[in-house]
Parts: sequence; C-alpha cells; structure tokens
Amino acid sequence: MALPIALQLWSVKEDAEKDFFDTLEKVARMGYDGVEFAGYHGKNAHEIKAKLKELGLKIAGSHISMEEILEETDKVIKFEQELGNKYIVCPWASFPTINEWDDFAEKLQQAGVKIAAAGLSLLYHNHNHELVSKEGTVILDRLFEAVPASFLNAELDTYWLEYAGVNAINYMDKWKGRTPLIHVKDMNSSRRESTEIGNGSLNIKGIVEKAHENGTEWLIVEQEAFTQAPLISVEIGLQNLQRIVADL
Repeated sequence: MALPIALQLWSVKEDAEKDFFDTLEKVARMGYDGVEFAGYHGKNAHEIKAKLKELGLKIAGSHISMEEILEETDKVIKFEQELGNKYIVCPWASFPTINEWDDFAEKLQQAGVKIAAAGLSLLYHNHNHELVSKEGTVILDRLFEAVPASFLNAELDTYWLEYAGVNAINYMDKWKGRTPLIHVKDMNSSRRESTEIGNGSLNIKGIVEKAHENGTEWLIVEQEAFTQAPLISVEIGLQNLQRIVADL
C-alpha cells in the first residue's frame, strides 16, 4: 500500500489566513491525501470536519503550541476528538539548559498520559537545535529516552536533521517504531533553505523508502522558503513525491 501524502498547512499559511476553506479546496484539487494543521483560522472542529469530508481529505495530525498542550491539555483533547484527529504534535520548544529540557520532558509526559488515555497520541517535531549536544547528550535523544513511547513519539523533520549534519535515514532507524509521521522537505544546498521536493539535494527517495520500511503512516510535505507562489511550489513537491512513492 502506497504511503499517503499530506501537506503541512504552515507551508501555505498566508493563503490559509486569507481564506482557509478555499485553500483546503486547492490542496484537495492538487491530489493531496490529507493535511496537517497549523492553526484553525477561527473555524470550529465541526466546520472543519465537515469541510474535510466534502473534499475527501484526511487528517495526518495537528501542530499545537507547547503552551496549549501543557497548560490546556483537556481543551486540546476535546477539540481534536471532535475534529477526528489522532496525532497532537508539539512543533517547537527551546531551552538554554539541560535542566529546563528535563523539566519539559516531565511536563510532556504528564500531558502525554492524559492524551493517551483519551485515545490520542502526542508527538514532538524537531528542528535543528535539538540535535545539539548538551552535557554529553543530544537533546532530542534525551527527550525520547526520558518519555516512554506510550506517551511520546516522534514527528521527525528530515530536512532539519540533515541541516544539523545528521543522516536522516540512519536517525529514522534509531527511532523505528516511534515515527508515525515524517516531514519531507528538500534542501537548496547553496542557500541552505527549503525548496520543492525533487528540486534539491536531499535523498528523498531513500527517506521515503526508509519511512515505508519503518511503518510510517504519513509523509508530510512542508516548505518554508519560496521563489514562487507557495501553492505552486507545494503542488510541484507533491507531484515529485508521488512519483517516488509510486516506485516503492
């Protein structure tokens, strides 16, 4: 079975801010299987769920701020249950000391216990700064070692792994069984920024093959730098990624 492909809607955030549902319609017409949310633009869970059903789009997950996840856990759970989303993703955290990271891990586990009890799953999404070693330990490793898989899993961003000098394919194997979602971005090496999938230097085919081998549930397209309209770029990325997935 081919891996489904979703779009992280942060990639088209300006369009979504102007007209959220029109943007979802355009994403569906491109041929994406689903979306990963990065905000709901004033729409309630019932409205969004109905729109997704109309468009035939599934939910890969949702990026929800660290503050909301930790401080408004019950509210987050209720909304995501109404929406029909399984994966709650913490998209960013940064702390200057290892003690603060350890405190964050404890708080994530507390939220993860509640989220798991509700039948949902908590994930953490990396950038490059979590691959830095502090006091002899890599922060991202320490986080996943501190919190059991029952309460925290990984949404590995393969672009940021490579940006940090880490081999994404090898790192995906390190956390095999804990990576239901994988972010796929390509890199324009000369500018050290993201570009359309298939138009950069990363081993996207190898990443896709490893995701398939590891039982990943969703490939999620994300792009953060553009030389043309974001909606055009993410369609090019989808088409190139679909060709790779078709060859699995």
